[in-house]
Amino acid sequence: MRVIGGRYRGRTITCPPGVIRPAMDKMKESIFSSLGDLDGFSFLDLFSGSGSIGIEAASRGASPVVLVERDRGKLTTLNANTAFVETEIRVVCAPAERFLLRASHSFSLIFLDPPFDYPYKTDILTKTTRSRAVGPTSTVLIHLPTRESLPDRIGMLRQTDRRIYGGSAVVWFGPDGDR
Repeated sequence: MRVIGGRYRGRTITCPPGVIRPAMDKMKESIFSSLGDLDGFSFLDLFSGSGSIGIEAASRGASPVVLVERDRGKLTTLNANTAFVETEIRVVCAPAERFLLRASHSFSLIFLDPPFDYPYKTDILTKTTRSRAVGPTSTVLIHLPTRESLPDRIGMLRQTDRRIYGGSAVVWFGPDGDR
């Protein structure tokens, strides 16, 4: 895998051992093209796996970036993958649910990429919107199988976009449709 745009374009990212579903380049390019320049934006990557999405955000100017991964077996690879990032990036080993309960500040952008067989996607989105990680202008994105649907409203956020990438989709939630 490689960083596909921004400051770190072309840098290699390694997949950690275990079950992982690296974000497709087409999907990453589409998401980050839509988001544009991320200077001044903070970014939270829940279920980060290899860290590829959070590193892409850092490459495009987001800071701080927080990568949350519960699987300790992925930490060595995550730390190696983020070693070249010069802006503020932090790796947290914790379940996403626990991180959200303890969040002390909001993020501009939050990306959730739970395992496709994770049965609690609506619940984790609800926990996200109820946490201090979401502020009045936050945008939340979740990656899931195309066959799954989500409510139009979750907490203070409403579904503003749904983009299909083969067998997966990314659903955007925001307060008013804008980031």
